[in-house]
Amino acid sequence: MARIGVQAMMLRESVAEIGAFRTFRRVREIGYRSVEVSQIPMTDENVGELERAHDELGVEVAALSANLTRVPGMPNDALEGDLEKIVADCERLGADMVRIGMLPFEAMRDLDRVLDFCDRTNEVALRMRENGIRLYYHNHHIEFTKFDGRFMLDVIAERAPDVGLELDVHWLQRGGVNPVAVIGQYAGRVRMVHLKDYRIGRLDPSAFEALQRGDREGFQRAFNDVVQFAEVGEGNLDFGAIVPAAVEAGAQHLLVEQDQLYGRTVWEALRTSHDNLVALGFGDLF
Repeated sequence: MARIGVQAMMLRESVAEIGAFRTFRRVREIGYRSVEVSQIPMTDENVGELERAHDELGVEVAALSANLTRVPGMPNDALEGDLEKIVADCERLGADMVRIGMLPFEAMRDLDRVLDFCDRTNEVALRMRENGIRLYYHNHHIEFTKFDGRFMLDVIAERAPDVGLELDVHWLQRGGVNPVAVIGQYAGRVRMVHLKDYRIGRLDPSAFEALQRGDREGFQRAFNDVVQFAEVGEGNLDFGAIVPAAVEAGAQHLLVEQDQLYGRTVWEALRTSHDNLVALGFGDLF
């Protein structure tokens, strides 16, 4: 059965402040019972607290996160170099999925680099499968640039056939495609979907002040920046269609995520997304 959980990138500051166990206890109190771990250092202390949250609170670890290679300034482990540790962490936490959040920036430069990323990632996926762990790739909007008329995402899916897809509906929308259609296109290959709304915000008063000053470039920057991340149900995406499409496609974990909060706390945002999803009729998925 599919379950709605939380993408824990949102919780990295809370984990740093009060620890993983107390953080995920608050998540559990809101009503979420599963998490995808990302941008949280997988130290022995954090892994131990995640294990405790699983055992004492019933919090399921849906997936861990890793980069293909070590990225300076990022806490995620690297599949090329830390694979044994990643496998051990998965086994300790009962997780059978690992996801890559983005292809390396340099790989976005041209098709040859994309293909090299695919080949190396698929090789790692085959090694992980020997340990009962599946590897997934998470999209942003960049995957909808085209090479020879084909979306990068379709190139990745074809070139790395042993890598599953974790589809993010906000970034699908921002990439100019229909989230429901893309989820359906990859039915059977999608075990995780990110639930993140897409909102067109109000122009800030400073934009009109810039206009009055004759600063049309300043106004234009504000005009171009009205696309926002939003709590589920607070934007323009049709989650009444997206959630059933994800479940029908075989997704087991639907993970609430919001990259920017615009002054709200993470707890307010997670509560709003939870309550809106319940109001939409998806309370049985928590």
